[in-house]
Amino acid sequence: MSLLVVGLSHRSAPVSVLERAALSLDAQIKLLQDTVAAEPATEAAVLATCNRIELYADVDKFHAGVAELSTLLAQHSGVGLDELTPYLYVHYEDRAVHHLFSVACGLDSMVVGEGQILGQIKDALARAQELHTAGRLLNDLFQQALRVGKRAHSETGIDRAGQSLVTFGLEQFTAGGAVEAWARGKRAVVIGAGSMSSLAAATLARAGVAEIVVANRTYDRAERLAQILDEQGEKGETDVVARAVPMESVPSELTRADVVVSCTGATGLVLTADAVAAAVEGRVPQGTAAAGHDHRADTRGDIRPVLPPTSIGTDEDCPLDLPAVQGGGFSVHGEAAVAGMDAATLEQHAAWVDNATVDRRTAARRTPAADVELIAALAATFAVTGRITELRRPEPVVEAPRPEPVLALLDLAMPRDIDAAAHRLPGVRLVDIESLAEASADAPMAADVDMVRRIVSDEVAAFGAAQRAAHITPTVVALRAMAADVVASEIARLEGRLPGLDDKHRGEIAQTVRRVVDKLLHAPTVRVKQLAAEPGGAGYADALRTLFDLDQETVAAVSRADDSQENAENRGRS
Repeated sequence: MSLLVVGLSHRSAPVSVLERAALSLDAQIKLLQDTVAAEPATEAAVLATCNRIELYADVDKFHAGVAELSTLLAQHSGVGLDELTPYLYVHYEDRAVHHLFSVACGLDSMVVGEGQILGQIKDALARAQELHTAGRLLNDLFQQALRVGKRAHSETGIDRAGQSLVTFGLEQFTAGGAVEAWARGKRAVVIGAGSMSSLAAATLARAGVAEIVVANRTYDRAERLAQILDEQGEKGETDVVARAVPMESVPSELTRADVVVSCTGATGLVLTADAVAAAVEGRVPQGTAAAGHDHRADTRGDIRPVLPPTSIGTDEDCPLDLPAVQGGGFSVHGEAAVAGMDAATLEQHAAWVDNATVDRRTAARRTPAADVELIAALAATFAVTGRITELRRPEPVVEAPRPEPVLALLDLAMPRDIDAAAHRLPGVRLVDIESLAEASADAPMAADVDMVRRIVSDEVAAFGAAQRAAHITPTVVALRAMAADVVASEIARLEGRLPGLDDKHRGEIAQTVRRVVDKLLHAPTVRVKQLAAEPGGAGYADALRTLFDLDQETVAAVSRADDSQENAENRGRS
């Protein structure tokens, strides 16, 4: 086994890079075809989701494989190799198996434990099988990954550690409450009709939204999804009313929507900030400001306005000896007022500026040494800067409160469907892949995660043993075929020397010889399979071929026949 995976995900790359590197379906197909056409790779599969892009291949050379797969990823993603390389990760052989099994169990997902990744792995395998880029290794690997993922979900509580990306996204709007309570009675627009959009529609329907409008560039697909939702409503499974609309109707539907979920394969924006602004116009109180704008109230009781410059002797209770200060027209709050001041007066002046009084008990506890230290520090500052910097309490920033969101936007597409600038609009809340990545970083891990990790480790060991054992199987089959040929040849020679043998005796002799050969080969072949399954057991196949002078082409023919049969069976199962 020479399994290699090269990829990038939300753990290794910023969302901006993932967004640019996203592969369309056509790009995935071309990437698979070009990978198996390249010299180091004989099999290939692509796992592309909203937060990962991974290329799996069976290669005969590690370094050449890494270079080739990295180059192909860069070419088909449109991101330059130099820019992409810092974000790529590489796993080889057992580490690659461990990685895929972890992914299948949801351990590497943005939302730990989510089960949607299993469907995406199944789709990746089906695509590779359809294009005939998956052979024995990748068929076995992906099929086993699906089984491991299902085992993790059935034998542990990993589902409690997280949920689907859709549910996690919707939870960002609920302020800690239940999605069902937040969604009940709302009108929803779902843009797209693929697997993620279908999951979003089903999740919203179960959560209790009153209406779901499905929009898609291919209207028939939108209509099919709406029909499925309607049928669920007719069966009493949900209370939702669903209908399909063409993409051109989305702007008008937004004006009455409460929540929008978008996940399409579009390469450009589906919703611009202007379109969203038009949708909420008239639904937000006038005079509210966009997020991020700095507002300062003119009448704030807790903030004192800056005093204008004053002439000498006009500030009541100022601790300074104003007549002794040379020059006029300065502010008693400014730096000129405190230049050259001794420590005690400086303390009193600071308290006066802050409209406070000096705590005499604190002042009484001051020591001469402390005063000396403070005066020395002030003198050093003055020597360097030529002045003593005025220390002023920062004025708090008062922002006009944002209105409660009237439109919740959930963008699960990669690259993004909704203009990020929409979040700055009053009355709009946008959650996208980038904000979900930040939110998931603080998500708690379930105790069951440790159990899943143990399952993954056990399954990786078992898969490696099975692959190493399978590697020697063609050699064992070729050895038994050679033994059968020897038996047949000797029986034929015996018939030539004893032509008078009847059929009964001839059959008994032939059966006896075969039993002898089988018994002689049984223990060595069973033992060699056991040894080959252990780490470092790959050399036993070569030893068998050398000891019994087996023809390499015969062994290869057996292997090709097994691969063809297994591929046909896998295509039938998928």
